[in-house]
Amino acid sequence: MKSYKSEFIEFALNRQALKFGEFTLKSGRKSPYFFNAGLFNTGKDLALLGRFYAAALMDANLQYDVIFGPAYKGIPIVSSTVVALSEHYNVDVPYCFNRKEAKDHGEGGNLVGSSIHEQRVMLVDDVITAGTAIRESMRILEDNRSKLAGVLICLDRQEKGRGELSAIQEIKQTYHCDVISIITLDDLIQYLYQDESRKDQVKQVEAYRSQYGIK
Repeated sequence: MKSYKSEFIEFALNRQALKFGEFTLKSGRKSPYFFNAGLFNTGKDLALLGRFYAAALMDANLQYDVIFGPAYKGIPIVSSTVVALSEHYNVDVPYCFNRKEAKDHGEGGNLVGSSIHEQRVMLVDDVITAGTAIRESMRILEDNRSKLAGVLICLDRQEKGRGELSAIQEIKQTYHCDVISIITLDDLIQYLYQDESRKDQVKQVEAYRSQYGIK
């Protein structure tokens, strides 16, 4: 496992953004782990989070022109990611985010930042559960004749939706784009195996994966 992945897991555990126990998800499933990126809520957290997003983006080596963060959760993510790309990789990338409500004065419109018109857009968000935010973002991209270059998220749960595919697999299939993540469920299991004290957690997570995991 690449170092940034294990460091991200440790970061998430330390901030209690990643927890183990019994959690009821929106789907009604009982999950042995829960991830909440909203708990990365300090300046230091955001600086570190941006570094992990930047590391995953550089690792993926995808081609894009601008990074887009969908409101609201994507706004601090895109901001911290482009700062980290500049500071740690000397890569200066334009960024953009949307307003939920279009502004009717001043510059107007519902986009803030660099233009995405006819650009290759990398979209960043925390997780993909049902893919709703991605579909909403795609309408914005289509209005601007932009191409979705890829999607980058924190965690890929590698979990089936209502059918056999995960929401991420559905996004890949629908929009013909790469979806990358800082970590996947496989990465998390690999990390847990390295810690003797987490044997029970590994068993529970693997049992959950065998029931709900994608093929």
